[in-house]
Amino acid sequence: MKHFLSLSDLSSEELHQLLELAVRLKKEWQAGGNQPILRGKALALLFQKPSLRTRVSFEMGMVHLGGHALMLSPEEVKMGSRETPADVARVLSGYVQGIMARVFDHQHVVELAEYASVPVINGLSDDAHPAQALADLLTILEHKGKLEGVRVAYVGDGNNVTRSLLHGAMLTGMHMAIASPAGYTLTEEDWDTAESLRTHGASFEIYQDPTAAVAEADIIYTDVWTSMGQENERAQRLAVFPPYQVNQTLLRHAKPSCLVMHCLPAHRGEEITDDVADSPQSIVFPQAANRLHAQKAILAQLL
Repeated sequence: MKHFLSLSDLSSEELHQLLELAVRLKKEWQAGGNQPILRGKALALLFQKPSLRTRVSFEMGMVHLGGHALMLSPEEVKMGSRETPADVARVLSGYVQGIMARVFDHQHVVELAEYASVPVINGLSDDAHPAQALADLLTILEHKGKLEGVRVAYVGDGNNVTRSLLHGAMLTGMHMAIASPAGYTLTEEDWDTAESLRTHGASFEIYQDPTAAVAEADIIYTDVWTSMGQENERAQRLAVFPPYQVNQTLLRHAKPSCLVMHCLPAHRGEEITDDVADSPQSIVFPQAANRLHAQKAILAQLL
């Protein structure tokens, strides 16, 4: 594994190795701190989109592992307008040992990886959010004790989070049901990719009815209805998505032991209600905390 751009680039074995590394690094940190295995190494944090969890988890991940992180704001670099991704990649490769990029256009991280001589990590693109999905899988593993055979129902917009979670589910033997309104689900290409990644025991189903999708679910997962860059669609989306809200009524159609996940930030009162997000069934904040440990696994593996 030279770069970390999409979970679809990984084998099932590589993904499981990353998860095992995340578990080990988390236990080591909880036992008193991580070994400074990245001492003397630096990670450039290249942002086109704002961030809370991505910025802090990667920066503190480097700190915990003995390294250093350098934040580069959108205004400083203006990648894609002031400088090409290829030039940014070649310049940064002379300064740092790794590049984490949080971008709009997925092609930008692809070009960074093509021209960089150091590892490139996709911290989010419009196509994929593999760093989030790795943390999600770690969280499910911790709370359910396994991944194979776990039933996850994703309810809402078919977006980069949905896509990466589907990749992870197929590589780890999970069952994933996806409920989205017509016109807002993933593409035929996504279903073909999922099929190509499917390992023993893995399966996926596509629904329009969220109630049907959550039946027998161990996990219900949701995300915002309007992502960054889609602000001009907000009014239209608010008219379409209310039946896909994760609320107590929907939760009653899943297993009593069902847990609720959200990658955050949440638009409370839209895709998820307060009484669900803050309920005993919610693992939203342990999920957010696991971004740190999942990101440390990526850093330790690549750097």
